[in-house]
Amino acid sequence: MGIYLMRANGIKQLWDNNQPVVNGWASIANTFSAEILAASGFDSVTMDMQHGLVGYQKVVEMLQAVSGYNITPMVRVPWNDPSMVMRCLDAGAYGIICPMVNTKEECEKFVSACRYAPRGNRSFGPARAKIYGGDDYLEYADNTLLNFAMIETSEAVDNLDKILSVEELDAVYVGPSDLAITMGYLPGVYEKEVEDCISYIVKTCKKKNIKAGIHCPNGKSVKERFDIGYNLGTISADSTLLTQASKKEIFDVKN
Repeated sequence: MGIYLMRANGIKQLWDNNQPVVNGWASIANTFSAEILAASGFDSVTMDMQHGLVGYQKVVEMLQAVSGYNITPMVRVPWNDPSMVMRCLDAGAYGIICPMVNTKEECEKFVSACRYAPRGNRSFGPARAKIYGGDDYLEYADNTLLNFAMIETSEAVDNLDKILSVEELDAVYVGPSDLAITMGYLPGVYEKEVEDCISYIVKTCKKKNIKAGIHCPNGKSVKERFDIGYNLGTISADSTLLTQASKKEIFDVKN
């Protein structure tokens, strides 16, 4: 039998062809709903352990459920905890989104957990990842897997140049709701100062050759973010999309 070669990262392939990535968001702790997202045409799907209802065992099951589809599986970990970052990578995640990265030191801690020595301090034991990724996982993992540091506070924006200087950082992911809150505004109501900050982040990333993703409420806003230079955009979340669709259909019946 031949060696099972590590499968490519679809996000990287799209970026290499100067194409943006449309990301789905799985906050419901269910394999079927994750599979629906994977079959819907998203380029990637992220299992949300921070604000979603997804625990580690369910992450493993959801990663298994989407593994047969042509999407890139990612996980947003609950916090900047190296042990959880490593466990999600060992489960087969091809991208990790880490919340509340506010300083260069916090970014270094995060990205180090995503890389094997000498580039980082990730411990070896890729359990399911080797089955999903391939027999040569160790050889190619560091250059295949992606890490996203979340920029979602005014402190992180103040430290953006330093954060982007971290050598092993692949991308940032903007959380506009928390960003707005830390700037003194309500989430979902993006005043000019917040919009200017969102534009500043992506412009700074381009100067540093770092990719930028952002969470958005709908597809229209994702396209608008692509138009100003963002490389990845998330369309809402499965729970929100279900709620919105249900309310619309009920409204059409009763009105």
